[in-house]
Amino acid sequence: MPSSLSFTFSALQQENVPRWRGALLPLALLVALALFPLVASALGLDFYIGFVRRVLVVALAAASLNFIMGFGGMVALGHAGFVGVGAYAVVMLSDAGVTSAWVVWAAAMALAALAALLIGAVLLRTRGVYFIMITLAFAQMLYFVFVSLRSYGGDDGYTLPMRPLLGLGLNGADESTLYWVVLALVALVLWWLDRATASRFGAALTGIRDNETRMRALGYPVYLLQLTAFVLAGAVAGLAGALLATGNSFVSPSMMHWTQSATLIVMVVIGGLGRRWGGPVGAAVWLTLEEVLKLNTDYWHMPLGALLIVTALYAPQGLAALADRRARSAR
Repeated sequence: MPSSLSFTFSALQQENVPRWRGALLPLALLVALALFPLVASALGLDFYIGFVRRVLVVALAAASLNFIMGFGGMVALGHAGFVGVGAYAVVMLSDAGVTSAWVVWAAAMALAALAALLIGAVLLRTRGVYFIMITLAFAQMLYFVFVSLRSYGGDDGYTLPMRPLLGLGLNGADESTLYWVVLALVALVLWWLDRATASRFGAALTGIRDNETRMRALGYPVYLLQLTAFVLAGAVAGLAGALLATGNSFVSPSMMHWTQSATLIVMVVIGGLGRRWGGPVGAAVWLTLEEVLKLNTDYWHMPLGALLIVTALYAPQGLAALADRRARSAR
C-alpha cells in the first residue's frame, strides 16, 4: 500500500480504537430508538413516531451525501434528485401493480443508482465550481421531468392509494411496525457506510479528496473510484426517497428541488463534514429544531440560519467533531 494511503487508512483506524467503546453509544442509541414507539404510544404521542421515522430517513440521505462530499470531496448540489428518483420509483411500480415493499425498495435503489451512473459518468469529468453547477443542472432537469408527468400528478404530487406490503407477517399500515422496519434498514445501511469509509476503498477516496494529483500519479483509478462512490451514494439516497414515499404515502417533485439538496448540504456541514456520524447528527439537529421552532414562531428560518453561522464560527468541523473530541478526552 502506498505510504500516503497507509497513513490515511491508519488514521481512520485510530478513530475506532478501542472498537468496543466506539460501539457503545451507537448501540445504546439504537436500543433507545427501538423502544421509542412503545414509550410514545404509552404517552399518547403517536404523532412523533412518524416524525422520528422521517428523521431517520433524512439522516440516511444526509449520510449518503456526506459519503461523497465529506469523504470524497465531491460537493453535489443536486443530491436530492436521487431521493426523488427513489420516491417516484415507488409511485411508478405501485401504479404498475407491484405490491411488495422489498421489491419496490430494491428497484428504487437500482433506478437511483442507474441515474447516478449516467449523471456521474459526465459529471466527474469536471472539477470545482463546474462540478457544483452541473450537479445543480442535472437535478433541476430531473425536477422538471417529474413536474411534466401529469399521469403522476405533475406539480401537485401523487398520493399512493395504499402502502407497499411488507409481507413476512408484518403489517405495513401500522406506524410502529413500519418504524421498526425503517430503523433496521437505516441502521444496517449506516453501519455499511461506516465500514466502507474505514475500508481501503474509503481511504483511497479520502486520499483523492486531499490530493487527487498525487493519487493519480500513484496509479489509483481516480475516475472509477469516484464514480463508484457516486453510484453507491445515489443508491442509498434512492432508498431514502423510497422510504419517505412509503411512510408519507405521497410524493411531490418539490422533494427533489435544488433547495432540498442545499438543505442536505447544510445538515452535513452542521453535523460534521467527513465525520462518521456527521450526516445523521446534522439531520437530527436540523429537523428537531425546525419542528420545535415551527410550533413557536412564524420566523423559524432565522434561528436555523443563526445555528449555521454559529457552527461555522465556533465548530467548523461540526457537532459530531465536538462529540469525538469529548470522547477522546474521556479516554
